[in-house]
Amino acid sequence: MDATIVPKMQKHYPVLLEEIISVISPQHGGTFIDCTFGQGGYSKKILEFKNTKVIAIDRDIESEKIANQLKESFEDRFIFKNIKFSQLSNLKLKNENIRGIIFDLGYSYTQIKDPQKGLSFEADCKLNMQLGLNNYSAEDSINKLDEKELEKIFKFFGDEKEAKYIARNIIKERLKNKIDTKILVEIIDKSKKRKNFKVHNATKVFQALRIFVNKEISELIYGLINATKVLKKGGVLGVVTFHSLEDKIVKYFFKSLSENKSISRYSPVVKQAETLFNLIQKKPITPSVEEVNENPPSRSAKFRYVIKKDDFYNFDTDIEEQFRNYIEIENFGDKL
Repeated sequence: MDATIVPKMQKHYPVLLEEIISVISPQHGGTFIDCTFGQGGYSKKILEFKNTKVIAIDRDIESEKIANQLKESFEDRFIFKNIKFSQLSNLKLKNENIRGIIFDLGYSYTQIKDPQKGLSFEADCKLNMQLGLNNYSAEDSINKLDEKELEKIFKFFGDEKEAKYIARNIIKERLKNKIDTKILVEIIDKSKKRKNFKVHNATKVFQALRIFVNKEISELIYGLINATKVLKKGGVLGVVTFHSLEDKIVKYFFKSLSENKSISRYSPVVKQAETLFNLIQKKPITPSVEEVNENPPSRSAKFRYVIKKDDFYNFDTDIEEQFRNYIEIENFGDKL
């Protein structure tokens, strides 16, 4: 779900819940990692099954309130950590039987409607977009990065066709005023040659800024790598994506490590499999018509998963090189 699209309903819907539970099979027990705890939908469902344990993580400290409530009911089977999922390797998981790891890359209604987070282009929202454990905000980015940097952010993270004109007009405007949410939306409206009456003009720019501020590309890449390391033989790694760039990264990672490629840096103690993953189905699982009708933002969701074929820890992947251009754009933020 694009963070700038505000659904009408206020109830939280864990997307593709039944399909994910069917794939990860918590009825057989084991430890599961919920990498995007949010409102706790997946964690709660997994904990309904006996002999399960959930390690939930989320960079948004607000999620800890819901996590504490869940902890009261499942004290011995539930752990919450306020970390980014790229930091999965910091968890001490050597003795854990990790049977499934789930990423849901969408945003909750609560996050979208929080004016302090500023994920929406509503005028009364702060130009923030920090989801937790950040080093800079969208306001910092818009008011401090140069024209070429802003253009690349809008073009590559938002697929914004008018990226050059929007960036140029931002530079002109900030000579007179500090840019806030309202001014930014006005600049985008004036810069767009073609008006789209189905999608708000600011949607792509706001998506791009959110990705940039939260380093969502490198977070996903390193999250996938570290999740793969801790997953046990036969364990499931699954990801729900909501826009094409996320899906492209996940699809490449799963496909490239499911084919006969060299995997050289493995522990010599463990017998090496021919490939790291078993890719059960190439096409993603998408929501049913019934789910989309009940929860319209789920319409863009895609769920992909793989099963790990062996226990080896280290492996070769060229995913960083494959998406190097995006990581370099995220690194513009290092100077903020």
